[in-house]
Amino acid sequence: MKKLSPLHVLLFVLATFICLAPAVYFIPKDGFYFYGMHFNFLPKEAFFTPIKQEKKDISTIVTKVDTLINDVPNDLVKHKNLSNKSIAAPNGLELSTESSTSIFLSGLALQNLHRFFEKLASASENNSKTHILHYGDSQIEGDRMTAFIRQRIQSQFGGVGPGLVPAMNVYSTNTYKQTYSANFQRYTCFGGAKLKNRRYGVMGSAARFTAEMDSARMANETSIKEAWIELEPGKTAYSRSKKFNVVKMYYNSCYKPCSVKIYQGSKLIHEDSLVKDGRFHSLDLSFSSTPEKLKYVFNAAVSPTITGFNLESETGVQVSNIGMRGTNGLIFGYMDQAILGKMYQELNTDLFLLQFGGNSVPFFKDSSSVRNYVRSLKGQIGTLKRLRPSAAFILIGPSDMSHLENGVFVSYPLLAYCTQQLKKMSGENGVGYYDLYAAMGGNNSMPSWVEQGLAGKDYIHFSVRGASIASQLFYDAFAAEFAKWYQQKNP
Repeated sequence: MKKLSPLHVLLFVLATFICLAPAVYFIPKDGFYFYGMHFNFLPKEAFFTPIKQEKKDISTIVTKVDTLINDVPNDLVKHKNLSNKSIAAPNGLELSTESSTSIFLSGLALQNLHRFFEKLASASENNSKTHILHYGDSQIEGDRMTAFIRQRIQSQFGGVGPGLVPAMNVYSTNTYKQTYSANFQRYTCFGGAKLKNRRYGVMGSAARFTAEMDSARMANETSIKEAWIELEPGKTAYSRSKKFNVVKMYYNSCYKPCSVKIYQGSKLIHEDSLVKDGRFHSLDLSFSSTPEKLKYVFNAAVSPTITGFNLESETGVQVSNIGMRGTNGLIFGYMDQAILGKMYQELNTDLFLLQFGGNSVPFFKDSSSVRNYVRSLKGQIGTLKRLRPSAAFILIGPSDMSHLENGVFVSYPLLAYCTQQLKKMSGENGVGYYDLYAAMGGNNSMPSWVEQGLAGKDYIHFSVRGASIASQLFYDAFAAEFAKWYQQKNP
């Protein structure tokens, strides 16, 4: 191979510069279209005077946030259900009515949230039970954000356990550990394989170890298959999440005999048969303390649909993470409504935290596309209200998100408008709105979060530390609203 001399390299660079110079000078700043495709090139202004990356000062936002967590009868074997309400006792620290950010609440939204606060106070003072469901996109997957919010809320108001756990978890998480046999398949309403009957349950995902079958094929299916799911607390989870003493398995669509054996460690503690009427059911166990690894072993010719597990306490607050990677929140109408309504009731669901919008932001073309999305999301919230009319709602808007433009990272052009429209829609529909975009510092704040290790290099998702700060900001605003309500009620 001929060795290149410095002169050859110089000539190559000059030739490249000469070839590209016309493009720099003559291609319009906004690019051009060719056969329907958009082409862009570095404008001459940016070539001779490169644009500097904007670095927003977020020191006053992140340095004052305290994210410190102080850890505080037949021959079948039948589990003897035990009770331990003290496991869920609250710490009950004094709350401040002040916070650096706030939840936007119209009159109706405030009324709805105050109704939830009654239940929250009752959980703390009267050993009752309430449930918060935190739905969101990949910003919360793997229990990111939710885990921190859960720890704060359960420490203050009582309750232990991570709450709902999917039948098949595919996201990395420290909150719990789950394994399952290779013949289980995951089905979701938001991507991948779908259930024909749409009976996913509240998590929008489910698992089966045989495919769905019509009645004729089901009648001819006689070969027994074995499958299993194991669950255990996460060793590095927050202290409240790694403790629980009630375990429930939710299922439906069981039409043929299905036996289940449950092991605690290596010991068989319970044998049962699932109810084969096709309806929604739960298999419940309770313990005097947190059980070690639990293994559910199923034997059936046709699989039931397992819609998830609930690792909780008998009293207090449950805060469940339901992360749906890639979704924009327009999914609730695509699930079986009867199953959803039944499960929301079973879970004592009293507050929905909905964290959506981020997956739509990169694809907005103009202001009308933003309004169309917000209108569709309003319809989904309406669906949830019909299913659970007593519940309160808080919509958490998208964070700041950046894309590369002329060599620097800038916020998506319609992101601010999207947050404005989400806030407007929330106020008109009795929904609280938390502006995460503004809480981070607003326009072009994400590069500063990335620079400080608070967000990933994708300029979209928080790091563990960043998620803790964002979650603390939200919790402070939430707790301040509760403190103001409590003071008014108890002058």
